[in-house]
Amino acid sequence: MGERLVILGAGGHGRALIELARDLPEMEPVGLIDAAPRAHAMLGLPILGDEAVLPGLLASGIRLACVAIGDPAARLAAAARLEALGFSLPALVHPSAIRARSASIGPGTVVLPRAVLGALATVGRLAIVNTGAILEHDTVVGEAAHIGPGAVLAGGVRIGARTLVGAGAACRPYVAVGADAVIGTGAAVVEDLADGARVGGVPARPIGGPLG
Repeated sequence: MGERLVILGAGGHGRALIELARDLPEMEPVGLIDAAPRAHAMLGLPILGDEAVLPGLLASGIRLACVAIGDPAARLAAAARLEALGFSLPALVHPSAIRARSASIGPGTVVLPRAVLGALATVGRLAIVNTGAILEHDTVVGEAAHIGPGAVLAGGVRIGARTLVGAGAACRPYVAVGADAVIGTGAAVVEDLADGARVGGVPARPIGGPLG
């Protein structure tokens, strides 16, 4: 039996983290925290209440927590509240992920099934490396960034804090993307992007409307 873990957030990302934690022999997910749950349980795991129950859970010996919130600002704020209470936020890496020995992963980060982290890849705290994403050698992913399913970061790419790289998007080698940017689904980034950029298409160009 692994160390007990509570999951903050009972949405779609919460379902993904339940399955991830259950695949880790060192973890035992015991329940979810959500202020407005749609049910009493999710995938057989109870929803324990809102954040008011957290001090009691900590007192009962549950020391580990993870944040299942997609929005990066909300994820960072929730993590800060958990850490202030005394919870630890471990990195959760699925057993099917391929991780080079020299790759580093920050606390609170989640790496989902079949992701690949190459030599000297660096992933900051509270980032999400989603299913099947590829981070090639020397990539740097900033704090609370989200690399979407099937996205590909070629060697030396730098992704700023809180940036979203959409599903199936790709970045050419050594591109630098600023903080708080959004790269749309399937986009091909071939040049550097500034903080706050919103791009889509092939090659990626600025876009003002909704991004896929």
